[in-house]
Amino acid sequence: MPELPEVEVSRRGLEPLLRGRRILNADIRQAKLRWPIPPNLAADVRGRRLVGLGRRAKYLLFDLDGPHLILHLGMSGSLRVLSRKQDPGPHDHWDLRFSGGRILRYRDPRRFGALLWAPGDPADHPRLRDLGPEPLSTAFDGAWLYVRSRGRRAAVKSLLMDARQVVGVGNIYANEALFRAGIRPDREAGRISRQRYQKLAEAVVQVLEEALERGGSTLRDFQDPSGEPGYFTQNLDVYGRGGEPCRRCRKPLREIRLGQRSTVYCHHCQR
Repeated sequence: MPELPEVEVSRRGLEPLLRGRRILNADIRQAKLRWPIPPNLAADVRGRRLVGLGRRAKYLLFDLDGPHLILHLGMSGSLRVLSRKQDPGPHDHWDLRFSGGRILRYRDPRRFGALLWAPGDPADHPRLRDLGPEPLSTAFDGAWLYVRSRGRRAAVKSLLMDARQVVGVGNIYANEALFRAGIRPDREAGRISRQRYQKLAEAVVQVLEEALERGGSTLRDFQDPSGEPGYFTQNLDVYGRGGEPCRRCRKPLREIRLGQRSTVYCHHCQR
């Protein structure tokens, strides 16, 4: 699934290509995605100008000078900007046709993404209003994690992946941040000190920033809007490396299941 770095890479690639252009039409070929595309969406967006492209968690926010389109890529969604008309494939579910001949095309083999309409402030939309702070914002730090963890018996990795506590730290980056912080992913969240949470928060920021610099992670078929893959997978210390030697101590990495997710850690370097 595209995580925060992949969504931010998509945002950075799309905005300079589309900002300032008007939407001529929306061609909806498949409205039955994770949540149905509103039936009046094409009429709502027609003639509106894209004044900016933002992001909240893993959602892209298309600012149409007041109202917003909210886009989620789902498990396998991707976006491409076309400069000329091309016949859609079987998994190309919708196009936004912009002035100047540019087309934004959404492809999603699993149909688990979403395209939603927010006539007001997108922060009030049901999908966004209960989300936690952005991990790359000043609102997120070790003190925040420490306070949110008190009394919690769940694993610290589950806390880190709970979007109500902090957004966008998916499975890949949670594994990597916990390794860098030296914390076992299955340790009870409520039994970790403030100092260790500060180290974990710093590791989360470091891992996400490095992933952004490298264009995200290529798992399955993630590509940016220009078709380029991400390269952060070349720098993964633990994710996907169960049974392989730890890059620090050379002992075999252990792989377990936490919250139905593959979780890899070093029993020697993480405690």
